[in-house]
Amino acid sequence: MGGEPLRATLVGRPGVGGDRTHALWGTHRGEPAPLTAREAKGLLRWSAAYPDAPDDALDPERPPTATLTAPDGRRWPWEDPGLPGALRADLGRELVPRRAAAGQQDLPSSVLVTVEATRLAVERALGRALDLRRFRTNVHLTLDSAPFAEERWEGARMHFAGGVVLRLAHPCVRCVIPTRDPDTQLKWPELARWLVAQRDNLFGLNAWVQSSGRIALGEAVSVEFDGARAG
Repeated sequence: MGGEPLRATLVGRPGVGGDRTHALWGTHRGEPAPLTAREAKGLLRWSAAYPDAPDDALDPERPPTATLTAPDGRRWPWEDPGLPGALRADLGRELVPRRAAAGQQDLPSSVLVTVEATRLAVERALGRALDLRRFRTNVHLTLDSAPFAEERWEGARMHFAGGVVLRLAHPCVRCVIPTRDPDTQLKWPELARWLVAQRDNLFGLNAWVQSSGRIALGEAVSVEFDGARAG
């Protein structure tokens, strides 16, 4: 589903507060599995937010229940007994809403970091606007680094001025979901082909929270490599 932009957020052991704590489960090849836009592109027409815990009011260790907004604009609290019926009517599937306070990321307790220079480079190469929402990032940064430099930052630490430290894991291998327009759901296969051919299908960095705290829009950040820090 679509997420919500934040001016500030708390991060902790589970990652960004409230990230992927709610999922819709169905069946895939006869086994229980979370539904994604790979199987149901209409899922992108829905969005989720925490209206009672905006921005950094949300505790990562104790996230509240989310509120979903349907394509027709109607808002559905997560625990509303009518929600499964509304989802079935729109998506044509029997789904079970499932909540897990610790998150349900593909890579558990992780944070996805992306860099503006890289987004712009891909946009220029393809000659078409590249909406960041396609990549479902948690933290997007404007840095004085060259495009794609972050692909070589595995093992480094990212320090935020507010005290948060992220331990950078590995570049993120992308699935096909970024090829779907977040507004129209139309497919853009050239994006996936370009990433595979030119960047080994990488975009962004997976990371873990080493020091918890608050990240705010506009604060300074630096990357530390074996004791040497670059702004």
